[in-house]
Amino acid sequence: MLELCKEILTKVSFDKLLFQKELKKALSWIKSDEIDGFQEWCISKFGGIYPDVLKVAFKKA
Repeated sequence: MLELCKEILTKVSFDKLLFQKELKKALSWIKSDEIDGFQEWCISKFGGIYPDVLKVAFKKA
């Protein structure tokens, strides 16, 4: 599931609202022990584009 979430986020990263929606879904699907690694991946991949979205999403996670 983790790899699928990464693939989806990469594909929708062109649109901020769609990215935000899919990130929220991904966080509900991913196992709790995978969250830290997923957060690091998101920050390295999308931190320059959507730092505000990531901050809000992972604050709730």
